[in-house]
Amino acid sequence: MLMQSYWDRQMIPSWQPFINEAVNDMVQAGVQLVSDGQTRDPFVTIFARGLQGCRIRDRPEIIDKIGYSHPITLADLQYVRTLLPKTIKLLGLLVGPYTFSETVVDSYYHDKEKLAFDAAKALNQEARTIEPFVDMVSVDEPYFSTSLPTYAAELLGAVTDRITIPLRLHVCGDVSSIVPQLLDMPVDILSHEFKATPKILDAYSQYPDNKKKFCIGCVRSDNETVESVTEISHHIEKAINIFGKQIDQLSPDCGLRLLNRISAFEKLKNLTAAWEKVVYD
Repeated sequence: MLMQSYWDRQMIPSWQPFINEAVNDMVQAGVQLVSDGQTRDPFVTIFARGLQGCRIRDRPEIIDKIGYSHPITLADLQYVRTLLPKTIKLLGLLVGPYTFSETVVDSYYHDKEKLAFDAAKALNQEARTIEPFVDMVSVDEPYFSTSLPTYAAELLGAVTDRITIPLRLHVCGDVSSIVPQLLDMPVDILSHEFKATPKILDAYSQYPDNKKKFCIGCVRSDNETVESVTEISHHIEKAINIFGKQIDQLSPDCGLRLLNRISAFEKLKNLTAAWEKVVYD
């Protein structure tokens, strides 16, 4: 009944207990950069539900020009901030406009590029809305790994325009063939599934003079098996040999919301322990 009420945009009980649970697990596991846990919806649907021109059926559908009328993730982020110790940073998450355009049913534009750029303009307004409340904004573009458009950098620039806090681009999947293009993206940090696809490390090793920082995926998000501290430590050490001080963050390959709670927590806990082992042993 809770989810059905949510789909129907009816009044529902507070979502805060679910956010609290996710955030508490991250903090207890030692995570230093925490999100809202993405507990509400599939990622694209979270934003489609809040943007003008969209409606939700079996899949999000575009039925009019995409626009921005009100904050989408701000209230959840403000609540998360009240839960966090002062030493823990807060991450704002945005769906990427290209992934958005590839996922929705387009019953209005019939032109994915125009749809994507209108989505980018709206998402930029969301980024500017949450910027005062978060320490970093991360844009999630998994579809870049399968079909990178020629306008990718321009599109991402439309999302990140006038944002002054650190910006991260997360592209899951095998990005080994598009590394040069990714290095030209208008962001500070690149984040990938380095654990599931370790050849990405080798691909980046061919560009030692790049100036980007990196978020290294260290535990798999598509497998319940919990990696040992030793296994994760070896992975981190290999990444250090390639990126050195350019490593800014360690994380799971992608979000862990599809795993059971115990596995997700243990993966995060072991990741923290592995980093401490690398640093202090």
